[in-house]
Amino acid sequence: MKTVFERSFIRSGRKHELLLKDELIGLRPREYYGGLSRLGGAKSFVFDIIDRDTGKTAGEIALRLGEDESLFYLGHIGYHIDPPFRGRHAALHACRLCAPIFLELGMRTLIITTDEDNPPSIRTCERLGCVLESTVDVPQWCQREFGISARKRRYFFEVPHS
Repeated sequence: MKTVFERSFIRSGRKHELLLKDELIGLRPREYYGGLSRLGGAKSFVFDIIDRDTGKTAGEIALRLGEDESLFYLGHIGYHIDPPFRGRHAALHACRLCAPIFLELGMRTLIITTDEDNPPSIRTCERLGCVLESTVDVPQWCQREFGISARKRRYFFEVPHS
């Protein structure tokens, strides 16, 4: 049985509508996976991050719901901002827009991982209020499977209650 959020995500995605938005960005559903075997059955929701000024895709944010060894390294939230849109805090806005989704789905504490050599992503985590838990070596199998770096910084993010 799909949750209210899952049904809303799918419906908005079919219509190519923004599901969430603020003054800077909008989030348009792109891909929904009800249980990815490579993520231990986790659900995944991928949004395009849309720049509200231009209407262009500025990047993406993925929400992963579940617990699995791969999520230890990937985190519950993953984001990417395309070069022309960097420096405007789009990833921070996207993470904040997604926070209520996690609360609705019963998740209060999340993991966000970043590369050690990605200061903008580190600053996004810090501005979001995340706490650095550790820096970990990523196993070879996980690097190959998901195309991620050999070391990750793991941040805890306690979702604020609004």
